[in-house]
Amino acid sequence: MSEWIKVGLESDLTENVCVFDFKGKPVAVFNLEDGFYAIDNICSHEEASLAEGEIEDGKIECPLHGAMFDIRTGKNLSLPAVLPVKSYPVKIEDGNIYLKTED
Repeated sequence: MSEWIKVGLESDLTENVCVFDFKGKPVAVFNLEDGFYAIDNICSHEEASLAEGEIEDGKIECPLHGAMFDIRTGKNLSLPAVLPVKSYPVKIEDGNIYLKTED
């Protein structure tokens, strides 16, 4: 059964992205023009923090080797990444950020 788990505060997103611990793993939460999105923070190609990359047009570029990912879906968009990163449903309630667990 899925559930919503509080990971942090909306006010933590001062730079449009913040990394939170979600069930023992780092997850990057992004504040884009059309809403909030969350993906695994570690690049699927190599150990690098996606939250440290450049955000442009709903995409994040891995700071290590330049792989691009869709922030909304986690889909890998360019090499060297050949696998997507996991995405998570996000909701904001009373200034709190919640991520949804899998069923």
